[in-house]
Amino acid sequence: MEESVNKIIVQLLNLLNIEGGYAWIIQAFIIVLLTSFVSYGVKRVFDRLEKTALTTKTFWDDLLISSARKPVRIFVWLNGLLWATEVVRQVSNEPIFNFIEPIREVSFIVIFAWFMTGFINKGEVTIQSPKRVHKPLDATTASALGKLLRLSVLITTALVVLQTLGFSISGVLAFGGIGGIAVGFAAKDLLANFFGGLMIYLDQPFRVGDWVRSPDKEIEGTVENIGWRLTCIRTFDKRPLYVPNATFATISVENPSRMTNRRIFETIGVRYADGNKVVAIVKQVKEMLCSHPDIATELTMIVNVNRFAASSIDFMVYTFTKTTNWVEFHGIKEDVMLKIMGIIEDNGAEIAYPTQTIHLESPEPDPQEQ
Repeated sequence: MEESVNKIIVQLLNLLNIEGGYAWIIQAFIIVLLTSFVSYGVKRVFDRLEKTALTTKTFWDDLLISSARKPVRIFVWLNGLLWATEVVRQVSNEPIFNFIEPIREVSFIVIFAWFMTGFINKGEVTIQSPKRVHKPLDATTASALGKLLRLSVLITTALVVLQTLGFSISGVLAFGGIGGIAVGFAAKDLLANFFGGLMIYLDQPFRVGDWVRSPDKEIEGTVENIGWRLTCIRTFDKRPLYVPNATFATISVENPSRMTNRRIFETIGVRYADGNKVVAIVKQVKEMLCSHPDIATELTMIVNVNRFAASSIDFMVYTFTKTTNWVEFHGIKEDVMLKIMGIIEDNGAEIAYPTQTIHLESPEPDPQEQ
């Protein structure tokens, strides 16, 4: 196609009687002008395709068009400029212009890799959206798939570029196999973190957005990102905590975000002077919990006297809320505690506080004084 267009341009220059040293300048200018027209036409075509894609139910065509828009226009401009450079080479015959063909091939591979990477990035975001997908993936799984696909694209692109430039891929792979042993020993911590991240993606003990903590380490907060080397956890005082993935292979990790209920476990003390009212108080507290709309009555519920303390008769309240939300839980717990206090007051009793009773012995009378 370039040869045909070149012939047309040469014939046009001959008709205009433009010959000599300046003909190549006009020829290159015409090529750049044609490239700008083609680029504008490509833009209009993509605008039309984008409007058409919005009317369809599937989201894959939207991703394809939005990912291909910039790479295709860059490809058009790059080929146009290389075409103009080819015209200059025919005039100057400089050795530097011998790299036009390898640059053309490599640029096509790189632009295609750019398109694939953009398509993967947009797809990673889209498959997490419940508005676009019927069954959206969680952020952790989507991120893992996106990283694996991007890594595959980058490795494949690098190998194809090396093959295009004349390097032997088999030699590169053989060198990688021998050098990989040395690199493995030198970067064992890096590899441990990589496989630790892989295990997190496969086992999924936690996901992005989960609240995690470890009884073995001072780690507690919300997971913000799971990388191949580090996991970023935002602590409750809003500081970022970066934990190497290999750490999670050697410590225990709690995931409170996956709890089904939250527990209320309190011990309330009543004065010994109100001992005859404890049975009624315990019974009413249990009835209150059974009728409370936010208490999970189907789970274990214990309201019993459990010990005689130094200055109180203690009874235990052990029950679970329906919600797992931290803020809602504390509101429910407050309501339960205030109602227990009201039940104690309604029975004419009081909540005990530490007291001491001092018994003073009166001295025995002296017989002689009597």
